[in-house]
Amino acid sequence: MHILIIDDNEELMYALQQLLRDAHYHVDTAATLGEGEECLSQKKYDLILLDWMLPDGNGIDLMIRLRHKKLRTPILLFSSKKEIADKVEALDGGADDYLEKPFSNIELLARIRALLRRESVQKQTHLQIGELSIDFSSHSVQVGGVPVKLSAKEFELLEFLTLNANTVLTRYQISEHLSRDFDHIAASNIVDAHIKNLRKKLDADELIQTVRGVGYMIALLK
Repeated sequence: MHILIIDDNEELMYALQQLLRDAHYHVDTAATLGEGEECLSQKKYDLILLDWMLPDGNGIDLMIRLRHKKLRTPILLFSSKKEIADKVEALDGGADDYLEKPFSNIELLARIRALLRRESVQKQTHLQIGELSIDFSSHSVQVGGVPVKLSAKEFELLEFLTLNANTVLTRYQISEHLSRDFDHIAASNIVDAHIKNLRKKLDADELIQTVRGVGYMIALLK
């Protein structure tokens, strides 16, 4: 996997290079938006790690340009900005994830694995898990060859769990994803109700696992 880091902090850049290379990723670096765009014009990357503030502009502007060019490479934006409004701006600008500085190496690596795994699944139009068949392009689901009618929210929940397979998602994360309302996150019992309905329709009590006190996950064989 090839990762591009765009950041002007030399100390952080060096630490990230060592961390990611030790984790067996191929790493290129750029200290400005201009250098980053030059790298992207010459090579295809599996993931971009992008700082918000850079000497020649900000990461949001770069993301908007890249998304307008139809570049679908996952982008993890990191910044010391902590307000919910900043997170909303980052995600609306095209980021796939947002990580506040300072961050732990363990969390960063987990976020990277999740994004790369999600990208791998998204390239598929169809996924088969036992008797469960999911067609992402048509938003259709079958169990044992029998079509199952899901609401838009139920399919979105199933897709979210599947794209983050083998990762525990908290009730807050699921609420945040489904509601898209960062100021009025839905109550956790609403998430539980969606999970209950999804399990019942799919007959998937074992597939959708409860992690007590945390949330839910779909566990797939690696």
